Amino acid sequence: MERTVSATEARIHFGELMRQAVEEGEPIIVERGGEAHVVVLSMEAYQRLLEGQRQESWQDLVDRARTQVRSDLAGRELPSPDLILQQTREERDAQLLDLR
Repeated sequence: MERTVSATEARIHFGELMRQAVEEGEPIIVERGGEAHVVVLSMEAYQRLLEGQRQESWQDLVDRARTQVRSDLAGRELPSPDLILQQTREERDAQLLDLR
């Protein structure tokens, strides 16, 4: 759970805020005049935040997906989309019949 402190409290107890941010892994919001101005984060939390902001391009995602599919198929031929749809519909219909 995040904690909120005033700027004055943060200035007086900054060492303690740093320790809490690291040990508890929770952000500490620092307010001035009742408004949130900054957040104290551990380096670990900050690194996770940066990693989450890095986004792959759509082409990188497609290339990675293609590589994964080829690996998963291990040399087998990929079924046609029509066959996949047919099999999916048959499975769905069987499930619906079992529910009756």
